[in-house]
Amino acid sequence: MHTEHDWITTPLTADLLRGALDVERTEHGLLPHRLPARARAQNTDAQLAMAEAQPSGVRLAFRTAATAVELDTLRTKRDYTGFPPRPDGRYDLLVDGVPAGQAAGTGGNVLTIDLTTWKGEVAPGPVGTVRFTGLPARDKDVEIWLPHNETTELVALRADAPVAPAPDRGRRVWLHHGSSLSHGSDAASPTAIWPAIAALRGGVELVNLGFGGSAMLDPFTARAMRDTPADLISVKMGINIVNQDAMRLRAFGPAVHGFLDTIRDGHPDTPLLLVSPIHCAIHEDTPGPTAPDHDEIGKGRLVFAAMGDPAETPTGKLTLTVIREELSRIVRQRAADDPNLHYLDGLALYGTKDAATLPLPDNVHPDATTHHHIGTRFHELAFTKGGPFSEEG
Repeated sequence: MHTEHDWITTPLTADLLRGALDVERTEHGLLPHRLPARARAQNTDAQLAMAEAQPSGVRLAFRTAATAVELDTLRTKRDYTGFPPRPDGRYDLLVDGVPAGQAAGTGGNVLTIDLTTWKGEVAPGPVGTVRFTGLPARDKDVEIWLPHNETTELVALRADAPVAPAPDRGRRVWLHHGSSLSHGSDAASPTAIWPAIAALRGGVELVNLGFGGSAMLDPFTARAMRDTPADLISVKMGINIVNQDAMRLRAFGPAVHGFLDTIRDGHPDTPLLLVSPIHCAIHEDTPGPTAPDHDEIGKGRLVFAAMGDPAETPTGKLTLTVIREELSRIVRQRAADDPNLHYLDGLALYGTKDAATLPLPDNVHPDATTHHHIGTRFHELAFTKGGPFSEEG
């Protein structure tokens, strides 16, 4: 730690965090969670447990005159056996809502996953420090967005002036649920995931329940959304159901109704936007499951392939085409009694023409450029005049 500043340590408390539904006190500090304890207790899936503890959309938000800020964290970074180390997670700094710096995580634990068995092994590491200096010497709102793809325990916060929780600026709260695309997949940084791009453009407070591999219509996620205060709600649904070959059409439709019913129990009149999957060529007309292409793994490339049989679609196997048709039908049916329910075709965010110029590198997940494309499109379609989230209606 540098010594040229007279550091003031601020206790880390939940009122300094935005975008988390719960916090856990650990032996190291404060661990943000994106699902409440009750939901976590009902979950038995290791993938979801990892995803919800990765703080996508979670940020420290405080008011200070400090010109320098340090944050100590203990991260858990993911790597894959046989592949080069993944890039370090990024911390994005915003001052009065404007990007003002970025820093990479250091130290921490490393979870190495073998893609042939999906088993992981953790190598422990030390606490790391990220530092931001040269901040303007005036009172200001500061946000530090935590890495979207690394579990992050908050250990200590220091600044060279007092820090207080940021005041409520009266912005609307947008609660969003989706898959790894919403979680951030291969985005460059936490404010570069597509929901953050749309939220910052739309001037709203994001609560991101995008969970990699885990948008599965889980009832406990619906109850968490029911119980979370929000002015705007969206649910992006479909790709993970196909990825894991989790349902047939007979089960999918009622599960969607049940998920929406639960949300409506807590938010009867809130604008609610149901978003269908973006274009994904391998699953447009081929069911799941999805699996890594082991021939490509041998070449050091992670590429996914569809393992299902299109001939089974008439028996109820789900493809993205089938899911879009079913979600559109459900919204048309429900909208007769729910004028605040809306549908957005995911192909309007990223369709076949987009795929020609912005291909998905691993056949499933968008890269950094495509996240920006999707976030900009979503803002245009949802938040601007005439969109379901427009303040003008």
